[in-house]
Amino acid sequence: MATQGNTILNKGIPQLKDAFVVIVKTEWNAHLVDKLEDGCIKILQENGAQYRTLVVPGAVEIPFAIKAYAESNQQKADAFITIGTVIRGGTPHFEYVCNMVTEGVSQLNLSLDAPVIFGVLTVNSEEEVIERTGGIHGHKGEEAAITALKMIELKRDLNK
Repeated sequence: MATQGNTILNKGIPQLKDAFVVIVKTEWNAHLVDKLEDGCIKILQENGAQYRTLVVPGAVEIPFAIKAYAESNQQKADAFITIGTVIRGGTPHFEYVCNMVTEGVSQLNLSLDAPVIFGVLTVNSEEEVIERTGGIHGHKGEEAAITALKMIELKRDLNK
């Protein structure tokens, strides 16, 4: 069972005026995903980070978009944030999608020079998404942005 949000995470959020974050969000379940993105953007703006959003059809496409962006001539990202929802249905498709996006993000974290934050909600129902976008389980979009900022700061500290 999920906790009521990671309140410890909200302490010591770094102000990174020169940070650039790429958010990769899905079109699928846009009415829910947009709320996650709104929370993410709110935290990034409050802490001075710049950002860009890329939109992909579904969660499976997120790792490709991140890899393609990282290999492009676009502005170098200090971190990537994945935003999406995968809601359980009546077929095994849910497990396949969850496994594919999780494995893809894990591989990117080990191969890219920037952290990739896992902000894809894998839930049983739309109600569970609502509980995680400002409801009883906090706001996972905000938490993803806080995590990105803290990971950028960690990487910078390690490179000093």
